Amino acid sequence: MVQIEEIRAAFASRLKKSVAAKGIDQWGAGARLSEIAKVTPKAASKWLNGEAIPGPAKMQAIAEALDVKIEWLQHGAGDEPGHSSLRMTKDPASADRLSAADLVRDMLEKHGKGLPKEVRQRIASAANEPASNVITVDFSRPGQVGDEVWIAHYDVRAAMGGGQIPHEYPEMLQDIRVSPKHLRDLGLTFKEHFHLKMITGWGQSMAPTIKDRDPLLVDITIREFTGDGIYLFSHNEMLYVKRLQKKGKDRFKMISDNKHHDAEDIRVDDTHILARVLYVWNGQPV
Repeated sequence: MVQIEEIRAAFASRLKKSVAAKGIDQWGAGARLSEIAKVTPKAASKWLNGEAIPGPAKMQAIAEALDVKIEWLQHGAGDEPGHSSLRMTKDPASADRLSAADLVRDMLEKHGKGLPKEVRQRIASAANEPASNVITVDFSRPGQVGDEVWIAHYDVRAAMGGGQIPHEYPEMLQDIRVSPKHLRDLGLTFKEHFHLKMITGWGQSMAPTIKDRDPLLVDITIREFTGDGIYLFSHNEMLYVKRLQKKGKDRFKMISDNKHHDAEDIRVDDTHILARVLYVWNGQPV
C-alpha cells in the first residue's frame, strides 16, 4: 500500500518541476502559489514541502496557472510536461537564479569530492529539509498598497557565526509593511521596492551592528561584490551574513563586527553572493 507520505512527496516533486519549468524563482514559489490558489503562503509552503496536497478546486487553479495537465500534476498520469510546453517568464534572468539549495548541490559537486560520502549525503539532505529558524525573504511579489509595500518573511536560516545550511522552499512567517519613500529618506539606495526583502541573522558575531535575530533589509538584485559592505552569501555549503572586503584578485576578507571573532580569508570562487544588506531593522543603516 502506498503511504500518504509517499503520495505527498511525489506530488511535491511534480509541483516543484512545474514551478521551475514556469520560470518562477524557487524562493518566491510559496508566495506565487498562495496568490494562484488564494491560500496563505504557509499553506502553499506545505504543498512544496510534501506536508499536504491541495483540494480539487485549488489543484485545478494551480494546473491552469502553471500550464500543466491536472491529471499529471495530481496523479503523475501521462507524460511529464517539457519546458517548451510552458510559457516562459518575462524576466529571462530569473531562469538563471539559483536557490540556496541549488548552490549547496552545485558546491558539493564541484568541491565536495574530498568529503566522506555520509557527510555529503547529510548536507544534501539538510538542504531540502524544513528549517526551524529564520531568514526572511520573498523573491517575487511587489504588492504595493498606496505608498506602502509588503515585504514577506520566509523561514530560511542564515547565521552571523558559523553558518547555516539553507532550505529550498522557506515557509512564510509574516509580512512587513514599509514605505519606499521613507526608506529613501533614511538614505537607502535601490532601484525598485520589490528588489527589497527581509532576512534575519542569527548569532552574535556581527554585534553590535547586528544583534541576534535582528531583521535586515536586503537588495536581492545585488548578486556580486559591489564594494565593502555586509552581504548575505553562501560559502562552503553554508549561508552567512557577514562583512566582506576584497583582498587581492581572488580572495575576500570575511569580517565579523564582534571583536571576539577573527576575520577569515575566503576564496572568491567559493563565495556566492545572494544579496547585500542595506539596513538593520533596529534603526541602523550599514
